[in-house]
Amino acid sequence: MRRRRARAAAGLRDAAERTTDHLDGRAPVYEAGRLLRKAFPEHWSFLLGEIALYSFVVLLVTGVWLTLFFRPDMTEVVYHGAYTPLDGVRMSAAYRSTLHISFDVRGGLLIRQLHHWAALVFVAAIGVHMLRVFFTGAFRRPREINWMIGVTLLLLALAEGFAGYSLPDDLLSGTGLRIAQGVMLSVPVVGTYVGFLVLGGQFPGHEVIPRLYSLHVLLVPGLLLALVTAHLILVFHLKHTQWAGRGRTEADVVGKPLYPQFAASSLGLLCTVSGVLTLLAGVAQVNPIWKYGPYRPDVVSSGSQPDWYVGFLEGSLRLVPPWETSVAGHTVMWNVFLPAVVLPLALFGVLYAYPFFEAWVTGDRQEHHLADRPRDRPVRTGLGVAGLSFYAVLLAAGGNDILAHTFKVSLNALTWTFRVCLVLLPPLSLMVTKRLCLALREAEAERPAKGEETGEVRQTVSGGYTERRVPVDEETRCAVRARRVPRPLTSPEDADGEASRAGRLRATLNSWYSQDGGQGPGVQERAPEPGAGRGPQR
Repeated sequence: MRRRRARAAAGLRDAAERTTDHLDGRAPVYEAGRLLRKAFPEHWSFLLGEIALYSFVVLLVTGVWLTLFFRPDMTEVVYHGAYTPLDGVRMSAAYRSTLHISFDVRGGLLIRQLHHWAALVFVAAIGVHMLRVFFTGAFRRPREINWMIGVTLLLLALAEGFAGYSLPDDLLSGTGLRIAQGVMLSVPVVGTYVGFLVLGGQFPGHEVIPRLYSLHVLLVPGLLLALVTAHLILVFHLKHTQWAGRGRTEADVVGKPLYPQFAASSLGLLCTVSGVLTLLAGVAQVNPIWKYGPYRPDVVSSGSQPDWYVGFLEGSLRLVPPWETSVAGHTVMWNVFLPAVVLPLALFGVLYAYPFFEAWVTGDRQEHHLADRPRDRPVRTGLGVAGLSFYAVLLAAGGNDILAHTFKVSLNALTWTFRVCLVLLPPLSLMVTKRLCLALREAEAERPAKGEETGEVRQTVSGGYTERRVPVDEETRCAVRARRVPRPLTSPEDADGEASRAGRLRATLNSWYSQDGGQGPGVQERAPEPGAGRGPQR
């Protein structure tokens, strides 16, 4: 019996090897096996991107279900459904089908709200994930392309959210579409043509909802799916960034293998995200379109607010003064064109260009696989906080009427307060954040030599007092030793010995980036590792 079992086991091994060789000749079987052992570092901040991914999965599943019942049609009909307050009211077929999903389809309201909550979390997770990438410097070489893909994903997520938000054709979403039409009309010279081309004629017309439906369920999701796939492929190819620590260098990755440890924890996160979103859909009402009623061009609901991810555009529209200019018979509405067209283009232009701008200013052309701590890059961290404060002011200004009504303050005074904050708060945030980072870095530089504070004070023999300290742990020492600061550059000179204008600008910006870049006593700067690349994984 033992010989038979041994022969059977050997036969099975031979059959498995032949089958695997046969398949490997036609598909990358052995390479996929090595891929399953790829290491992924462990840290809670690395889960932000996974939350965005799994929110997108929930969006796809619920979106497919909703397409089975939604009717993208602007034909006027009379409602006779389960929601009696709107019985006999004229409305579009799109709005009626949304009411039908909410009140007549079993589980329809739950799926609708689950889809909406997943969209809100999806955009938020992308934004917070990109903040983590920015503050840790994970956008640097060789990940510039992945950063640009992430910015494009954020842009597409905003467009996808706005398109889906507008599909029900209720009074709130119709008001948002009306504002979007005004933004298109504000474009000088060609604004009217752009509005007619996008809307298919006069607003609201019969083409806008079918066109938004095609964008929402076909074009934009396809682009999102393609870019998410490309993003994940680059993460696998370039390997994941990791925090500096004991045993972690630029040439390796320390973490859990993809299978089975990382796959199991990731599957658990998928279940957690799906469960939390479903719980929110069941207990937290969102977008109750039956309260708003169908859209009418002559009606605007009081206190209407868009979803949070476009709130900054609403705030910018409310803060810009009523500036207009007449040129050759054309009226240029700066109070709409600047905040709703120029500002978003400038914002995303800065996001796309920043990795290359920082590399040009600092002269850093090395590959980076260790994440920076925000305190180690005071200027970059200060710029990020300044951008966040700018966004926060615009977001709060998007609800200035609600805030004025709630707190019983003057709407005009509140608007001027937001205007002053929009100008003063970003540079103030930059200076305070930079000083704070430098103070944290200076205090940390003394810790390896003096040790960690324990809070225990003892009296000495001579009658004095001293605090007991303990040695700093090895993880903290490794993190401090791994710090890199940009080295100052000199202004390049031309053949006549004079620096070019671009060279002087680069030298000035570089001195600003690297000022106060000393690391303080007791800390040694680790020299860059030329040629450090995608080395072995552990």
